[in-house]
Amino acid sequence: MALIAHAQMVDPIHFKASAKALSDSTTDVVITATIDEGWHLYTQDIPDGGPVPTAFAYGDVALIGSTTTPAKVHSSYDENFEMDLTYYEDRAVFHQTVLSRDLKTLKGGVTYMACNDQMCLAPSTWEWQVRVPVYIDPAASEAEAAALAALALADSIAADSIAAAEQAAAEENTETVSTDVIGSTVAGVSLWKIFLLGLLGGLLAIFTPCVWPIIPMTVSFFLKRAERAEKQTGKPAGMQGIKDAILYGLAIVIIYVGLGLLVTVLFGASALNSLSTSAVANLIFFAILVIFALSFFGLFQITLPASWSNAMDRKSGTTSGFLSILFMAFTLVLVSFSCTGPIIGTLLVEAASGQSWVAPALGMLGFSLALALPSSLFAMFPSALKKMPKSGGWMESFKVVLAFIELALSLKFLSVADMAYGWGILPRWLFLLIWILIFFAMGCYLVWKIWEISRVRQIIRAALIILSWGFTAYLIPGLWGAPVKAVSAFAPPMPIEGREVFFDYEEGLAYARQENRPVLLDFTGYGCVNCRKMEAYVLSDDSVKARLQNYVMIELYVDDKNDGIGEKNSRIQREIYGANAQPYYIQLDPQGTIISQPYAFSIDPAAFLEWLKY
Repeated sequence: MALIAHAQMVDPIHFKASAKALSDSTTDVVITATIDEGWHLYTQDIPDGGPVPTAFAYGDVALIGSTTTPAKVHSSYDENFEMDLTYYEDRAVFHQTVLSRDLKTLKGGVTYMACNDQMCLAPSTWEWQVRVPVYIDPAASEAEAAALAALALADSIAADSIAAAEQAAAEENTETVSTDVIGSTVAGVSLWKIFLLGLLGGLLAIFTPCVWPIIPMTVSFFLKRAERAEKQTGKPAGMQGIKDAILYGLAIVIIYVGLGLLVTVLFGASALNSLSTSAVANLIFFAILVIFALSFFGLFQITLPASWSNAMDRKSGTTSGFLSILFMAFTLVLVSFSCTGPIIGTLLVEAASGQSWVAPALGMLGFSLALALPSSLFAMFPSALKKMPKSGGWMESFKVVLAFIELALSLKFLSVADMAYGWGILPRWLFLLIWILIFFAMGCYLVWKIWEISRVRQIIRAALIILSWGFTAYLIPGLWGAPVKAVSAFAPPMPIEGREVFFDYEEGLAYARQENRPVLLDFTGYGCVNCRKMEAYVLSDDSVKARLQNYVMIELYVDDKNDGIGEKNSRIQREIYGANAQPYYIQLDPQGTIISQPYAFSIDPAAFLEWLKY
């Protein structure tokens, strides 16, 4: 019986395709080639007359840049083709950024030729198809990320079999959730920060003349409700008072959190970031804070129409159950608006930089919890109300101190608008000088009539005087170039000497190619608080400055309002590098290829030094 030999198909190149979402409109298509030992895959730039180069096709989608790979390129002289040839061995991973908005799948092919030392195989084409993954913002909260991941999983199950869906979900979990940015992402930190700022703002609001006097009135309202309930039922109403107090606190939380969510619904989560860096919006916030500060100084009084609060008060008295408590909470909100308005406005602007629908709601949650706490506690324990200090001169002093602080904070918004439009009306030295005058004046005000108050209040006021004048003394060296890092989040950036900086993307890259030097891209913003912190704590560090001498620095301000520069820089960051948060640092080789993972916000000079490649 004759034996028939079966030829074995040789397939030394094994391809795999995957995708990673870079933004909501761009996707990184990743083609991985695993190469058997002894074989090699030719590069994309083989000269005419040589073997077939590796070529990639991506269908009809728009491409951003060219297909790149960090794989090592080997080169040797080939006697058969009589030329030097370049090729890959072992493994090569290729990346191509494509515009994928409104697309569900991407497909294409790879044409290639494989050779070893004895033979070459005929050119082949490998076709691929991948699902466009759902983009999960690195600055998103865990809840948002989980919701998006659930949507992606549901979509996969609807389109594929259960087995394929499980594989796709596993791949997307590893490929679409961005974990390759070095440094802390701003989200987790900033959401906690916004909550704590809200809590602090609520505590400050308690001691204003608009809120403090309302607390006894509120407690009296709940005690009368409890007495009425006791007369009607003939039963002790102690628990009813506690229940009403808890519901009252809950009503205040609902109102303020609802306000935060309303801001997001009206403007949109992504538009909030634009709002926080908009020059026009910052000018409006500057004017509002100045007006409120002048009101706190006593130059005039800002009040809502009395009919509004009176109507709410009548409703709270004529309705019953939770509805009457809700109206009482609305009364507090309206009556206290002239004092809480600037605090809430500042808080919402801070939350606007978070790019998340959670941020405004979380800020208002902190604010409302602090504001609701004293009324609820006093309603639960009315005997403690007798120990509560009466409103008087101390409260007016607190209001004036708050006016000084509001006036200082307003300059931050004017500074952002000034830098965005390049007016040059508020340079760093002038900003610091005005702050020095404000806090020196605040100390002088606190000294006024200090001996006419009680000993306890004298001690408190003396501590505040020391703080205000001590802070003034801390700021003074900043007029001569000292870093004064404590105010880096508010003051205009301090110029860092001794580094070569370009502000145009193409110009900087051209210079880097000409000088054969690596590039450090710095996506920043005039209204970016964390960018100022990076400049104060990291980029100004002597060791970091020395290393940056090796780089061509390109600073791209995404909120520059001159000639569309900011929009251009923002588009470069979104469409080419798949990110939209600042600060964001990228290292490029002289040819413009990314050579390391991006770096986000982390004020640790040692970590930044370790990240730098040159």
